[in-house]
Amino acid sequence: MRVVCVYRDNQDYTRSVTDWMENFYRQTGHQIESMDPDENTNFCETYGIVEYPTILALDNQGSVREMWRGRDLPLINEVLYYVI
Repeated sequence: MRVVCVYRDNQDYTRSVTDWMENFYRQTGHQIESMDPDENTNFCETYGIVEYPTILALDNQGSVREMWRGRDLPLINEVLYYVI
C-alpha cells in the first residue's frame, strides 16, 4: 500500500498538515509520502485531485482504496490501516 498526502506549501492549512504528518510518524513510526500538486500534475489528474489537502491510500496496483479531502484530516488510526 501507498499513502500520499497532496498539499501546497505556504497555504493557511500547511501547518496543520505538516503537524499531522509529524504526529503520524511519532505515533506509528511510518512516514506519509508528501506531494506538491504543482509539480505532480499528472498524478493529480489521474486521481481527480482538485482539493487540497488530499490524502490517498492506494493499493499495489495504484487503485484508490480510500481518499480524504479537505482540512478535516483523518484520524491516525484510519490511515494507519492502509500503511501496515
